[in-house]
Amino acid sequence: MVRSLVTRAVLALIVGSLASAKLAAQQVATTVQLPTFGVAIDAEGVLAWKAFEDPGGRLRAERIAAAHGALPVDLAAWSELRKVSLVRLERAVRHELDAGRLPDAAMQHLAGLQRLQYVFFYPESRDIVIAGPAEGWALDSAGRPVGLTTGRPVLELQDLIVALRAYPPGSRTKPFIGCTIDPPQEGLVRLRKFQQTVPKVIPAARRAETAVRVARGMEESLGLAEVRVFTISPQTHFAQVLIEADYRMKLIGIGREPPPVRLATFLSALSGPRDSVLARWWFTPNYDCVRVTGDRLAMELVGQGVQLLAEDKLVGPDGELSAGAPPGKASEAFTTDFTNHYAEIAARSPVYAQMRNLIDLLVAAAYLRQQGFHERADWTMKTFLDEDALPVEIHPSPKKAPCVAVSLWKGNRLLTPAGGGVSIRADLALESERLLADENGALAARRGATHPPAEDTWWWD
Repeated sequence: MVRSLVTRAVLALIVGSLASAKLAAQQVATTVQLPTFGVAIDAEGVLAWKAFEDPGGRLRAERIAAAHGALPVDLAAWSELRKVSLVRLERAVRHELDAGRLPDAAMQHLAGLQRLQYVFFYPESRDIVIAGPAEGWALDSAGRPVGLTTGRPVLELQDLIVALRAYPPGSRTKPFIGCTIDPPQEGLVRLRKFQQTVPKVIPAARRAETAVRVARGMEESLGLAEVRVFTISPQTHFAQVLIEADYRMKLIGIGREPPPVRLATFLSALSGPRDSVLARWWFTPNYDCVRVTGDRLAMELVGQGVQLLAEDKLVGPDGELSAGAPPGKASEAFTTDFTNHYAEIAARSPVYAQMRNLIDLLVAAAYLRQQGFHERADWTMKTFLDEDALPVEIHPSPKKAPCVAVSLWKGNRLLTPAGGGVSIRADLALESERLLADENGALAARRGATHPPAEDTWWWD
């Protein structure tokens, strides 16, 4: 390995977007009120970080008032357990399409479900039902549909369709679904060459200007990072949520986006850098998240369902990365704290709740297929499987993201985090040794109390 020539600087590198002086000032002000953060994708497919301001919450209040006026009272009301029949929902969507209309707002937002908590199957009526807490919704400053009182994001039909298509009836595939945002190999080679231009000794009086110069040089050397999406289409909302969650997690790790709750970031935990190392951070499900009844007619998703993991990879002179190694202490502190506080983070930063919801949708879709519910319900999903009839691949495709370098004086070697992504293998949650039993019968009782009504409605409380 080529050792770094920097003797007094630690340069934390991640994939991200350049923060301007204005955004830096906003971060200082966020001790009072955080803006709503999100991402944007330009015509070339380049990702950028955005902050959406709403001083005093005036716009949010206006959106909530408008939503209360537009939504039916029963749909807007809070429900501890709202139920949605997937079979009846598809039938209702088909009726709208046949009439030359798009699915209505209630269909597009799954009657305001904020989390898929249960899956129930009813053989006698051949119905498949999902259920969870719900209420009316309005768009937040970043354009996300969120609950009127909770601020939690609601499930979306387009994401449900992506999950169901990943586990279609009759298929035996076990897809790997996820994304990565990684510096390109040629960028890592240029970075190595740039390192050799940095002086071995930097006087204290020149540290600040040198830190800025080196950070800029690292950014220019690395260029644009590559965004890749696996299995699902990158032109879906589903893919965009995964990418945004990964991208912004890295910004939090190096201090470029203020964390929504108090937690150890990578930089705050860093005490001694490791030489020539690329720290990788990535999201994966906590697969011990499924409770089932003995007859498998009911399934419950438990826990927060998401964890953040880390590993270190050595970077060679040719830009190649070696096999993974145990993470350094700073990476481990950051990822552990992020995991432990995930529920709080998701409550304040909706993109992480959205990602958890996507994982839940995938696990539920995998369960439907595993148990043969499609065939038992005589449900072919003809409309949901047809991209021409019900398109969901309609969003800009993220392809690149600018690399960012952040410099800080701590230690005496050059460190280059991050890389990583999102890695989801929903089938792992359904392995028999992972399943939790319905020991007190509460899940079976819940299913019995949730039986679909006789009338042909697709949602009910």
